[in-house]
Amino acid sequence: MGCYFYGNQERPTNEKSKASIKAYSPPEETAWKKAAVMLTLASKLKRDDGLKGSRASATASDSTRRVSVRDRLLVKEVAELEANLPCTCKVHFPDPNKLHCFQLTVTPDEGYYQGGKFQFETEVPDAYNMVPPKVKCLTRIWHPNITETGEICLSLLREHSIDGTGWAPTRTLKDVVWGLNSLFTDLLNFDDPLNIEAAEHHLRDKEDFRNKVEDYIKRYAR
Repeated sequence: MGCYFYGNQERPTNEKSKASIKAYSPPEETAWKKAAVMLTLASKLKRDDGLKGSRASATASDSTRRVSVRDRLLVKEVAELEANLPCTCKVHFPDPNKLHCFQLTVTPDEGYYQGGKFQFETEVPDAYNMVPPKVKCLTRIWHPNITETGEICLSLLREHSIDGTGWAPTRTLKDVVWGLNSLFTDLLNFDDPLNIEAAEHHLRDKEDFRNKVEDYIKRYAR
């Protein structure tokens, strides 16, 4: 059995008492340890915030660079587009300073849709020309490749296409506009429809299909 001194007297101790003495820490030492832990946590949080800030800054910088690339491309492509518009198409830029947003009006001069005016809204994303423009038909239409809510089935607007006819960085806005224009003539496709009901209607009764197309033109496309 060991001993320890208490005042002027020597008293015996057991192992449990020794452990209690060793485990005891003065209040000043405990406070110092807590302060050290808090400082360590604060430093770590500051480092983490700095890393997050750096990542956010880098992401913003990348986005700005992509927009800059897109806008430089659009200056050239819009000039090319306006010089090569089909006679049945007109483009309108609501804000001349935002070439990435424009409207297209297609007025077919032959076929089922002759006499109608069909409006399309085009938005060119930041990642252009690595990805295609986003296009929606604003005019309600009875068409096998355009839904009544405006979704469009056109190969070159697909980011990924099995047959190789989808979007590629070599394509331009001129290709998009000519493709949309052709949906009313050459690219009118009843065999691979998006609006299956319209395609089946045409297969079942072509004359009745024509009548419904004309009715939609009178109601929505004048």
